[in-house]
Amino acid sequence: MALSISAVVLLAIIVFLLIKKSGLKAGHAIVCMLLGFYLASSTIAPTINEVTSNIAGMIGSLNF
Repeated sequence: MALSISAVVLLAIIVFLLIKKSGLKAGHAIVCMLLGFYLASSTIAPTINEVTSNIAGMIGSLNF
């Protein structure tokens, strides 16, 4: 069975769990989100996208 989940949804769940269980403050989470928005509009965004896609492809090709 293959499970497909968006990286945004997965990261949102991780941030939610970190806020609830590990004591991550909401302010820190907001700063991380703002950093993501600024990185997305920078010149390094295509490189980040390519690296993320390659990592997702490698994980997707693993057979258990």
